[in-house]
Parts: sequence; structure tokens; C-alpha cells
Amino acid sequence: MQVGIQVENKIFCGPSQGLPQSLATTDPQFERVATSRRSKDEKPRYKKSSRSIDDHKNSKSVTSDYFSGSEEPVGSTVSINSTTQVPSEKPAKRLERRATFHPAEILANTIASTNNSRSRVFHMCEPDPSKPQKSRVYKLVLTGGPCGGKTTGQSRLAAFFESIGWKVFTVPEAATVLLNGGVKFAELSKEAAFGFQRDLLLTLLQLEKVFFTQASLVQNKNVLVICDRGAMDPSAYIDKEGWERILRECNLDQFDLRENRYNQVIHMVTAADGAEKYYTLSNNTARAESMLTQACQLDEFTRSAWLGHPYVDIVDNSDCISFEDKILKVLQVVCDRVGIAYNDRFAKNSKKRKWLIRSFDEKDFPRYEEFFITHDYLLADKPDLQVRIRERRQNNRSTYTITTRTLMKPEPVETRMQITEREYNRYLSMKDNGRATLFKRRLCFQFHTTFFHLDIFTDPLPPACKGQPIMILETYTTKPVGDPEPLLPSCLDVVREVTGDAKYSMYSLAAVSQKPSFNGIHFDN
Repeated sequence: MQVGIQVENKIFCGPSQGLPQSLATTDPQFERVATSRRSKDEKPRYKKSSRSIDDHKNSKSVTSDYFSGSEEPVGSTVSINSTTQVPSEKPAKRLERRATFHPAEILANTIASTNNSRSRVFHMCEPDPSKPQKSRVYKLVLTGGPCGGKTTGQSRLAAFFESIGWKVFTVPEAATVLLNGGVKFAELSKEAAFGFQRDLLLTLLQLEKVFFTQASLVQNKNVLVICDRGAMDPSAYIDKEGWERILRECNLDQFDLRENRYNQVIHMVTAADGAEKYYTLSNNTARAESMLTQACQLDEFTRSAWLGHPYVDIVDNSDCISFEDKILKVLQVVCDRVGIAYNDRFAKNSKKRKWLIRSFDEKDFPRYEEFFITHDYLLADKPDLQVRIRERRQNNRSTYTITTRTLMKPEPVETRMQITEREYNRYLSMKDNGRATLFKRRLCFQFHTTFFHLDIFTDPLPPACKGQPIMILETYTTKPVGDPEPLLPSCLDVVREVTGDAKYSMYSLAAVSQKPSFNGIHFDN
């Protein structure tokens, strides 16, 4: 899709005046080395090493500086790029190519070979871009107490990982599916309640099996599977004897369910514990907890159910000024476990910054994931509430979300939830006709260690644009407004920073009738 005027691989939006920006970029050089383990009968031999990194640039194997930096075992060598180095490749180009791979990707493509019985060589190899790569499947459980923020956390995780090129599957919560189908847990006898918990576990496992199988079939893309609660969660709602009976009757092993099934478990502590003013049941009619004390008890039971899993992260409400801080904690701990560098994007005091872009050089643009997005605002019954729905498309596949923004102190609270296509179409009937539909082409990319997305508003443009398409670059960072960091790609022609300028918010741009109207790349006063 072409936006604006394209000349020599440049895309222009609006007139030519403005503030061009050229930023120098550097890529840090990292040399990774390793040592091999010797046989028990062989004594280590050492020799002095005086070779520098420059000495190794054209060498097929790089000798390790061992632990002290001055001595190394003879024969212990490692090569990071020996199998993939391009002949006659300049060092700067090689560094640029290497920077496109994350350490986790390099490790995933590591091979070990044996030269002879006395010398083993460990190769750290970059993925060969000419060959299909084996997909990495990461299975994550998102659990917690009532009103802990799971729904918004799931949506934000899905959006982030999709933006960096991952395929994301979200396994629905089995309990909510069954309870919303008409099951009244309070009306069940003891034996009926036992049967329900048994069937709930079997349903959960079958749902996961479907998504785990689909994830294993994905090619050339890493996959994140987000499970809305996991196999150990039902044990929090039944006594020990009942749980052990379920395991026996279903021929299941608790160790296997807890230890081997998932890569990571995130427990989001209930808002009833430390964030009482945010505790609500309004977003899940299947809940029956009305007491803060009961919510805290259920939270503790659920947390205890996962005791023993090797990678459990508790995300509580401490040190969280806002709900957004808690969501950032979730994103942070998942990226830490997966091995994704995020710089300060998810830091506690991270804030959104925005820049108005006139044009960009497409041939020099970083690698990106492309999405097509449609935003609609809905009529809300409260003046302090904004509600919008979004369709996000890629390769003829769509995901749908609904976002509510409540204007309250100390800062607005925004929650986001994934919805079905059917629900999305229902919500469209509540569209606010005073706000135009916004259509955007979104390019998600990484520059150095910072994630950005570039939104290109496309036809039909809202009235505020006066027929001129605009482009807005966004990121999250701890750097304050006006700071020269984070560095922006030099292929972008930046007009100015518009962080905090209400005229460039989606809510303002969508307004059909407004005083400030867009004219080229400026608003008239």
C-alpha cells in the first residue's frame, strides 16, 4: 500500500518543510567465547594468551581468554561465525549482520562436534537465513487471584510478541467457558462439584493440546502460547484428597503437570491485596467472590498450587503507582525469561513518547512486522470513560481487542481485553458517530535495543487530516521528553516530537468536529 508520494524509495506525507534528522548509529561488538570440558584423566594445560579480538577477525576459531583473561586451556576453542561468515565480508557489515540475531537465536542454532577423543569444539552458530529455522515454542501460564489483571496482561503480551514477529496463541480459560455455559458451582453437591473439577481439568488439558499441536506446526516463526490458567489451577478449588482422586481417576501425574508442561508461570496477585481501590468483578460475570478477604485467600491457594514449578514469577501490587506499572512488570519478567532485550521499554517509569514523521527511506528501513489496524470509538455512558475497539490484521488473519480508558487520579487507568470477531461486530453497533474510524498501517521494528512502531494513517482519512496523511512514531522509554535518546533511525525524516500534544492523540484525530484541524503536517490554531 502506497501512502503519500513515493520518490526514489522515499515516502512523503505533507509538504517539504520541517526539521530533518540524521542520527549516527553504532553497533556494539560482542565476542562470545566458550571453553570445553576435559576428560577426567587429562590434566589441564595452560599457555599465555596475548591475542586481541582484532587478531581473531579472520580466524576460523577464536581462543578463549578463559576465566582470568590471561590464561586458557590449550585446544579449547570456539567459533561464533565460522560456519556462516560471508567471504570477503567487511568487519562493520559483519557486526551489523550479527546484531540482527538475538543470543537466544544463536544458542538455538548451536551445534557441537567432536574432532577426536581428546578435543571437543563447541560452536556458537548464527542461524543460516537461507535455511528454514526450527520454530521455538514457549508455553506460558498466566494465573492469579481474582481481579489480578490477567485479561489485560494476556492482551498486552500478545500484542507485544506479535509486534516483534512471533506467532501468538491464547488458550481460553476453561472454567470461564464452562461457568458461562450455565453451570452454577454454588448449586452443585459435593460429588457433583468433584465431577465438575475433574471435567474442568480434562477440558483444560484438551484445549491446551489443540493449541500446543498448532504451535508445533508453525514454521519459520517463534511461537508464544499463553494459557489463561494452567493444569494446576483446579487444585486450588478442591481439597487435597479430592485433587489426588482426580489425578488417580484420570491417570495423571502431578509432577508432570506442574514441572514439564509449561516453560513459565506468571501469578498476578489479586487487586484485593495492596490495590483495593482497583478491585472489581465487572469484567468477569463468572466470578462469585465479593469479599476482599475471600479474594486474598483464593489468591494464596492458587499461588500455592504452583509451588515447585522451576520458573514461577509473582507479580504483586507493591511499588505500583498505577495498574500500568503492574502490566509492565508482567511484560518485563516474560521477556527476561524468554531472553528478549527490551532496554527500558518496560521500566516502571517508562512513558510513551511520540514523534511526527514527514517521510522515511524505505530501502534503509529496519526489518519490520507489518499490520493493518482499524480503530473505532464507542459511545460510553460515563463522561470519564473512553472505549475503543481494534481490528489488527496480518496475512488475512485478524485479532480483535476492546480497550477502556477511565480518567481518574493519579493517572488514567487503561484495560485491554481480547474479543472474538462476533463480539467485535456487536460492539460496532455502538460506534460513536462523532468519531471517525481510523485506518492505519503499522510497522513494528527494533532499532538498537528499543522497540518502535510507526503508524501511517491511510485512506479514508479522518476529517481532521484535511486530506493529508500523517505518520507518527511511538515508543516507551524512561528518557524524558526532549532527550536525544532513544536514538531514532536516520532513515526517518523527523519533524518534531509531539509527546503530550493532545492534538495528535487518536481520540482527538478521530473527532469529526473540532477546532484544531490538520493541515499538512501542522495544526492551525
